[in-house]
Amino acid sequence: MIKSMTGYGKANISKNQRTYQIEIKSVNHRYLDISIKMPRAISYLEEDIKNCISSKLKRGKVDVFITFENNSSEGKNIKINTEIAKLYIDELKRLAEKENINSNIEVTEISKYPDVLSIHNEQDDEIIRQETLEAVNVAVNHLINMREVEGNKISTDLLNRIQDIKQKITEISSLSTGLIKDYVVKLETRIKELLQNQEIDESRLAQEVVIYADKCSVEEEITRLDSHISQFSNLLNSNEAVGKKLDFIIQEMNRETNTIGSKANNLEITNDVIDIKTQIENIREQVQNIE
Repeated sequence: MIKSMTGYGKANISKNQRTYQIEIKSVNHRYLDISIKMPRAISYLEEDIKNCISSKLKRGKVDVFITFENNSSEGKNIKINTEIAKLYIDELKRLAEKENINSNIEVTEISKYPDVLSIHNEQDDEIIRQETLEAVNVAVNHLINMREVEGNKISTDLLNRIQDIKQKITEISSLSTGLIKDYVVKLETRIKELLQNQEIDESRLAQEVVIYADKCSVEEEITRLDSHISQFSNLLNSNEAVGKKLDFIIQEMNRETNTIGSKANNLEITNDVIDIKTQIENIREQVQNIE
């Protein structure tokens, strides 16, 4: 079934004291536009994340928000800057001698001074990459599920509107056939009134009828409309991204409907054309949200 471009997905994953939170939101957009906000520590994964998302989504403005906390001791090492520590000790000893202060210096105290101790994180980039993409996949799947549910609702609404258009087309076809018959009767009556007792030129009458029929005939437009409706209905059952195709078909349906309206010489046909154009406009608005 078709998918909406509007959706939301979220995932929370914790592994070995590493926590990942992914939020993905998507709205209508002509193309696929992915924007990612993420911590600098894993910014090297931006392209991988975009590739992961683009493999599953084809259209939409997609905003991705990622938070990452690494409380794991894996890959972390504490290093002591002995040179800095020695400078602190030497200066403290000189101060003690100068001011006659007890110079009992504790190692734990020295360790509290700036730049004496530092934590180096030699994280395994590949493990974090796999875990991040796992979380992204979960969030994207949740997003897709929401888009499918919304797409199913849109599809049901569109099929109902298409069915209404088909009924109006059937009415127009019937009315347009009756128009020619009515025209023949009216033309014969008018000619008899003008010629009174003179004989009617049947060949000339037939020629006038052919000209009128050609002007007001909407059979070709109706045939093309039926074809567009059939294509539209089939695309609604597609698993591919069909939003752009549906939008094109709607434009063609509107074109044929306008032509029927310009040929209409009947109030009922005009009213049906107005109803069809109203439904087409409603469908067009819905189609803008289809992937």
